[in-house]
Amino acid sequence: MSDPVFPRLALIGIGLIGASIALAACRSGAAGHVAIHSRTAKTLERAEELGLGDSYHADPADAVKDADCVILCIPVGASGTATEAIARHLKPGSTISDVGSVKASVIAQMALHLPADVHLVPAHPVAGTEYSGPDAGFAALFDNRWCILTPPPEADPAAVARLVDFWSRLGANVETMTAEHHDLVLAITSHVPHLIAYNIVGTAADLETVTQSEVMKFSAGGFRDFTRIAASDPTMWRDIFLNNREAVLEMLGRFSEDLTALQRLIRYGEGDKLYDLFARTREIRRGIIAAGQAIEAADLDRPHGKDDDEAG
Repeated sequence: MSDPVFPRLALIGIGLIGASIALAACRSGAAGHVAIHSRTAKTLERAEELGLGDSYHADPADAVKDADCVILCIPVGASGTATEAIARHLKPGSTISDVGSVKASVIAQMALHLPADVHLVPAHPVAGTEYSGPDAGFAALFDNRWCILTPPPEADPAAVARLVDFWSRLGANVETMTAEHHDLVLAITSHVPHLIAYNIVGTAADLETVTQSEVMKFSAGGFRDFTRIAASDPTMWRDIFLNNREAVLEMLGRFSEDLTALQRLIRYGEGDKLYDLFARTREIRRGIIAAGQAIEAADLDRPHGKDDDEAG
């Protein structure tokens, strides 16, 4: 097995993503010692019961001491506060990263507190399930999934290369882009679809002519998929929308325009145009499958774990 990319790795937060990083790093040898912090004693105890790391710390300062890499695995809205708490305890020359689904806001929050001799290289593994908590983690979560790095322009190339190596060892495909471009792309591929799912499930729950039992009893495949997405961690998604509001609102505006056009096609019986639209979107789905980015339903439905207050 190759030498570890990071002899000592610290994970701040141990939900789905943090636990999966710990397991994947152990599987691949990408990290030596794995130090784990959770703000919740029960979560930290469970992580230790599961054997996810090598040391467990109630104080984040203890977790990051002498760490070569620190990864924040917490809701994006907490990035600034967490960074401030550990900044003066970070090892000179170390790398600090994250796993958040929003990047520009996270960079702004974190950079404000970091010393000049610590390398900030934000990251976003585009992988997950609707489950959370340390029990939800599994080592194969990142296999053939994309991890997007968004290093600031002044980022140290060697630090970026080390993090690319780390995520590659965890099984991910790695791509680098600007934080602003990342946030726009994720707004349409992830954030707006989640918002639509939350809205549709909420609408179904509010319908006076349909009872809750009928919604559950007669749920077709499409609605079931929406309920899976809408079961995602509420704290994490609240923070995502608040911290990526401009890109989300831009994509929602475009979606609303397209939805209005679709209403007209249905209203005026434009069957050929509806068919053309559905055929085009079907090809997009086939392209996603061909690229190996379609997650199998069996994996999504497996009981990885119960909800926890730390979003991965």
